[in-house]
Amino acid sequence: MMNLTENQLNTLQEVFNIGVGRSAGVLNEMIGLHICLEIPWVKVLSPLEAQQELGDRLGVNPLSTVRLTFGGTLTGNAQLVFPTDSASELVSLLTDGELSSPDLDSLKIGALTEVGNIVLSGIMGAMSNLLQQDFEYLIPNYLEDSVEHLLELPGYDSKQTILLAQNSFQIEDMPIKGNIILLFKLGSFENLMAAISQLMDIDDE
Repeated sequence: MMNLTENQLNTLQEVFNIGVGRSAGVLNEMIGLHICLEIPWVKVLSPLEAQQELGDRLGVNPLSTVRLTFGGTLTGNAQLVFPTDSASELVSLLTDGELSSPDLDSLKIGALTEVGNIVLSGIMGAMSNLLQQDFEYLIPNYLEDSVEHLLELPGYDSKQTILLAQNSFQIEDMPIKGNIILLFKLGSFENLMAAISQLMDIDDE
């Protein structure tokens, strides 16, 4: 597994924060609540390391996840992952606390999928624009599963590279934390490193 330097990680974190900043603006307009999104850190991990990190942070119970599969110059998937209690709290805020509805499951899935799509699309859009990458997307899907299964892709390999970012939601003074996972298929991570280095060279000019 190849690692990013501290400067490369800082550059990628800036790209992520630009993406979630745009997403926050969209969410503010959509639901009429002040939302602040921030990425305080980004890590490069192996699947096993990511599994241990997420297990320590989020527990072993099934997690609420929105997954966006992408292809193009970079291939893999992006996921927005919440502990189930944080997911329920977020749904409550987004739906004015209407959690007694008989359509709780569809309500929860719909709300989280929409939020996940906005946040992940914001990040991927920033990566596309700033790192000059071309992406193709599948329709995002919602799932609840264990950490181990969330990190697996078709053609899974233990040497695949995972970018793990902490994502902090601040909605009406209620902090809700989730994690963003970008899992790259073999060969794609090298393309990402090259794109980040190119962006850093431009910034230094």
